Amino acid sequence: MSTARRRSTLRNVLFMAGMPVIVGGVAGLACSAMASPGDEVQPTSGNPAHGALVYQNCMSCHSLDENDIGPRHRGVIGRRAGSVEGYAYSPALKNATVVWTAATIDRWLADPQAMVPGSKMFFALKNAQDRADVIAYLEQQQ
Repeated sequence: MSTARRRSTLRNVLFMAGMPVIVGGVAGLACSAMASPGDEVQPTSGNPAHGALVYQNCMSCHSLDENDIGPRHRGVIGRRAGSVEGYAYSPALKNATVVWTAATIDRWLADPQAMVPGSKMFFALKNAQDRADVIAYLEQQQ
């Protein structure tokens, strides 16, 4: 799926969720993915509408429905890591015994290299609330 189509799909999701629609890219969202003082505080719940906004940062490598630089994300909750058909995983992730749950995705997004050394992913989402929001969004994408 092309980047333009992904953004168009996301705009439709945000519009239906009553969220403001972002036009012209995701430059204003990059700050939400950066670490801030106090990030170690765990959120109580995730906001899937905000998670859809934060997920735009993920879309430079991932898609919900197609393998890209990273594997597709639709149906990730409950799936064994390294198991998406047709994606070329690193040996480290392919051999990991991880099942993607809210807790394992949270650990992964916080520091993928610490969780599975040798995996391809180096991006970390340091803000705990942003992680919870992305997880809530992904839970809706089954």
